[in-house]
Amino acid sequence: MRVVLAEDLFLLRDGLIRTLREHGFEVVAAVDNGPDLRRALREQEPDVAVVDVRLPPSFTDEGLRAALEARGARPGLPVLVLSQYVDRLYARELLADGQGAIGYLLKDRVTRTEQFVDAVRTVAGGGTVMDPQVIAKLLARGDARGSTAELTPREHEVLRLMAEGRSNAAITRTLHISESAVAKHTASIFAKLRIEASADDNRRVLAVLAHLER
Repeated sequence: MRVVLAEDLFLLRDGLIRTLREHGFEVVAAVDNGPDLRRALREQEPDVAVVDVRLPPSFTDEGLRAALEARGARPGLPVLVLSQYVDRLYARELLADGQGAIGYLLKDRVTRTEQFVDAVRTVAGGGTVMDPQVIAKLLARGDARGSTAELTPREHEVLRLMAEGRSNAAITRTLHISESAVAKHTASIFAKLRIEASADDNRRVLAVLAHLER
């Protein structure tokens, strides 16, 4: 699996390169600034991009903008964002196209190699991985308006776990309920959010996006 990595801190970048290679990934480019990231994403056509939000030269949102531009040119390009900050706007922008293959992890909360590697694989496979702290901050807005207000407490729990990238089997284990119950709650969530089946949209991602917009 081909990876483009963007991280401006040398020691962290070197550590991520080593970790990815040790777990079978091919790091085809490892860059430390926005322009080089744009070039690498265009020329290398990776299977997944792992990017920091803030890169030189502006140290604002260079990494994110480069990734979003690449995703615009190549819809569905898997992107895992590593950041020191929680930003609701970034999360919404990443999920806005409804295609999945998106992740948002906080650097200081990635405490295990397996956690990072699993996130890269999930995103590369088309899944969505959101750090629980990102979700918590988004929910802290306390805005109960919107279609998610119709969900039951259990449906909110299921949707929160979906936002963290959990599969139905993982939700079953976490909530100690049956897979049929998870499927029932998921179907109810889609119905209440008025998300219909479509060959063009990822319903789980659209549900997560609605969750983030509460």
